[in-house]
Amino acid sequence: MKTHISGAAAALLLLAGVSVAAAETVIIQPEQRTVIREYVQKKPLASIDLPGVELNIGTPIPDTVELHTIEAPDVPYQYTVISGRTYVVDPQTREVIDIIE
Repeated sequence: MKTHISGAAAALLLLAGVSVAAAETVIIQPEQRTVIREYVQKKPLASIDLPGVELNIGTPIPDTVELHTIEAPDVPYQYTVISGRTYVVDPQTREVIDIIE
């Protein structure tokens, strides 16, 4: 009986670990932020409008919006410009991870 309780507890801990890992937020390092800012200033995009859509950090960008790769070493993110604001996006989740004004 003790083995079943330990096994169940281990399974719950494993599932809890998966939940915590999925909820991790992306943190942009200061060096990356500098590279990203310089890159998007050198490669400006035309701004698009998305009426009725409010975007904040953690909000997914709609699938209809084209994302552009930030071509810099050690910067695995993409970006787009919506309503005059530059959004840095995690390409795996399409979530906004930074906003450059």
